[in-house]
Order: sequence, then structure tokens, then C-alpha cells
Amino acid sequence: MNYSRRDILQLGGLAGLGFATLPAFFSFSPQDEMGQRTIYSSGEKLPMVGLGTWQTFDIGDSKQELEIRKQLLAEMHKLGGTVIDSSPMYGTSEAVVGRAAGQLANQDRFFYATKVWTAGKQAGIDQMESSFEKMQRKTMDLMQIHNLVDWKTHVKTLRAWKEKGKIRYWGLTHYVDSSHPTLEDIIQSDQPDFVQFNYSIRSRNAEKSLFDTCQKHDVSVIVNQPYEGGDLFSKVKGKALPDWAAAYDISSWGQYFLKFILSNERVTCVIPGTSSLKHLRDNMGAGFGPLPDAAGREKMADHLQSI
Repeated sequence: MNYSRRDILQLGGLAGLGFATLPAFFSFSPQDEMGQRTIYSSGEKLPMVGLGTWQTFDIGDSKQELEIRKQLLAEMHKLGGTVIDSSPMYGTSEAVVGRAAGQLANQDRFFYATKVWTAGKQAGIDQMESSFEKMQRKTMDLMQIHNLVDWKTHVKTLRAWKEKGKIRYWGLTHYVDSSHPTLEDIIQSDQPDFVQFNYSIRSRNAEKSLFDTCQKHDVSVIVNQPYEGGDLFSKVKGKALPDWAAAYDISSWGQYFLKFILSNERVTCVIPGTSSLKHLRDNMGAGFGPLPDAAGREKMADHLQSI
């Protein structure tokens, strides 16, 4: 039997549990698929919710923890997610992604993103080649310049690699509001395929002009820090969701925060990180069902501020 997402949430009982209590035979119906957004530079579609690997995939050589990450990736793909974002800065995360995904039959159906995080042309090339090896990829879907480190040097390499087909897309990343003006300048001068930056229900600096600049230059957006490092959950601990959140198929505070972000149509994908199967299912759930309109977004933000 196939059930819609709404049926599954109702059968699951307590709203805050997501899908964790559901029997294994429940599945989404073919008509109820994760929402997708367009990559502006190509027209390719990308699922709206992906997976970040900072800290959560830095597990060394633990076979037990590797098996958990393998299950996470398999479940994410089952629920329609494909984007896996990593970096050489994240310890063993790249290698863990490669080993975990490499054991899955659908390993080539993920969208692999990582970064260059060093100074100097040859050092950057060496580091990126190492990332290819660790993540077991011959072609990288997205290579990003991490926190703008030596970006003027790496842009030249990434453009050349894209032209050769070694990478499919290139981009830039940062995680603080103070970086937004620089990101805008580079977008206007170099027009990357993607820009990744911080944005959340309380951290809305990107709405001032960064989103507009991305739209003007057809640059797709990946959002990091969606939960503000966990601070958002501290604010709502012990608080019940407002009744009206059910109109957006929101069954947890995590989905509340993610759906706020995704209701901004200029967001291509959001990448919450987790090592929990329960939380991953909950995060993926934010990619299903209706999203708030402009009035609904402000209602969500105002409600959070009132708590």
C-alpha cells in the first residue's frame, strides 16, 4: 500500500517524532514527491533538501558509524534527496561520504558537492584532486571555493575544469553576514553557478540584496546554517507548534524552520546536517507539501519572535 505524506504523518502520531515511529512498509506515494528547484545556469532540477556533512560525517575509520552514514544516504535518496555537501575542512567527511555512498547501488544518482580550502594554484589543484579520490568521483557535480579562500586564484582553475568537464558547476561559499557584500561583488564580476551562504528564519541579512543579486545573474543558492548552529531549537524547546502550521504539512520545529527557508523561491537547496536517521527523515519531510506564501512567511517569523 502507498500512503500520502499527510496520511503518514497522521499515522505517525506525535508531531515532533516525524516518521521515526512508522513501520518500514510505509512509503510515499509516487504522486507525492520532494519539491525541486531549477539550477539557473543549466535548467537542471535539484531536490530542495540535501545533506551537510560538517562534523556529522567526521567519524574517522569507525565501521559502526560508517554503516549509519550509509543508511542515512540510502534513506535520503529514497525520500528524494540527492545533494551531499562536504569539504576538506570537515576532517574525514569527504572520505566517509565516498566510502558510504560507494557501497550503494545508486551512488551515481547523488549530487556531490565539495570545496577547495587552501591558498595557491597548485595547492588548490592538489587538494581538489584529493577530494575527488576521497569521494570516489571522476566528475564532481559542484566544486566551491570555501569561505572565499584565495578565490581569485581558484576561480580560474574552476572555470577551466568546468570547460573540460571535470566539474559540472562551480561556486562560492561563506557563512557570516559580513561576507555578503563580497559575495555580491564576485557574483557580478564572475557569475558562478552557485553561491552558498547563511540564511534562516532569524538571520535574514541575505534578503537585503544578496538574493536579488543572485537572481539578476542567474546564480543558484544553497543555504547553510538553517538552524543557526542549533540555537533555534534551544529557543523553542518545550514549545508546541502553532495549530496553523499544519496547513503547511509542518510536523516539527525542524520542518518549520526549513519550510520558512524554502518558501523563499530564490533558494535552490538547503543542507541541514545530521547523523540521526530520525532527524534526516524529518528534514527531508520539509521538501514535501505546501510552502508558505509571503504573508505566511512573516506570520512564521513573527510567531517565533513572540516565543
